[in-house]
Parts: sequence; structure tokens; C-alpha cells
Amino acid sequence: MITIRTRMAADNEQLAAIWLRSVRATHHFLKEEDIARLYPQVLNDYLPAVNVWVAADPTGELCGFIGLDGNKVEMLFIDDERRGEGMGKALLAKAEAMYGELLLDVNEQNPQALAFYQQYGFVVIGRSELDGQGKPFPLLHMRLAAR
Repeated sequence: MITIRTRMAADNEQLAAIWLRSVRATHHFLKEEDIARLYPQVLNDYLPAVNVWVAADPTGELCGFIGLDGNKVEMLFIDDERRGEGMGKALLAKAEAMYGELLLDVNEQNPQALAFYQQYGFVVIGRSELDGQGKPFPLLHMRLAAR
């Protein structure tokens, strides 16, 4: 049974560690120096800037999280060893229940994430050559219509 709750400031170190393991396992287009540059931003800037919901297993261990800015999914990361257990879907369902229509950007170079979002029902509605930091990591803009 997965429990979903709001983020507490005390969760930030664990969530940043989940982000790190997930990114290393799925974002093969990033170099280690890119990841090292992003890590403190995730920990200190990105997590506090959005509405974060965390997924915990029955023992209370944090296994993943979703960060929302209104109805836009800014972050969705599942601990590498916990992928495939339904936590990503549960977190998206929580966001969908709150907002109906959802938007997100996914790195074009992350085919696993793209396939996951498409399987959930998101469709591509646009593309950008650069990511939000102006780096040459193309983004696909996606939308999930209210169901």
C-alpha cells in the first residue's frame, strides 16, 4: 500500500537523493557534471518552489515524489530500485484528482519517461529545442486532458 502525503522540509535530503538515483538511471544524456550542477538546485531551490507530494511504502520509506506548479508537473521522480511498483501512476493520479487537466515537459532524450507518460494518457502538444535552463536538451510539451 502506497501512502501519498505532502512534503515536509525534513524530507528534502531524501527526495534529492531519490532524484539523484533516478536521474543517474534514466537521464543517460546528462553528463555527471550536469547532474552535479543540478543537485544543489534541486535540493535548495526546486523542491521548496513547488507543491511536492511524496510516495511512501508501508514502512514509511520515501520512494518517489511529484512536484506541481498549479496543474503543471514540474518533477516526477521514482527511486531507481522502486520503479514499476505503481508509485508514478499513483502520484499522477493524485495530481489528476486535484486538477483534472495536467501539463508537463519531458526530455525528448528520456524515452522511458516519454513512454510512461504516453501510456498514462498524455499527448505531445509541442516541442522546444532547449530545456528550461537554455541547455541543448530538447523538451516535449505534453498534456493530459481532464477525463
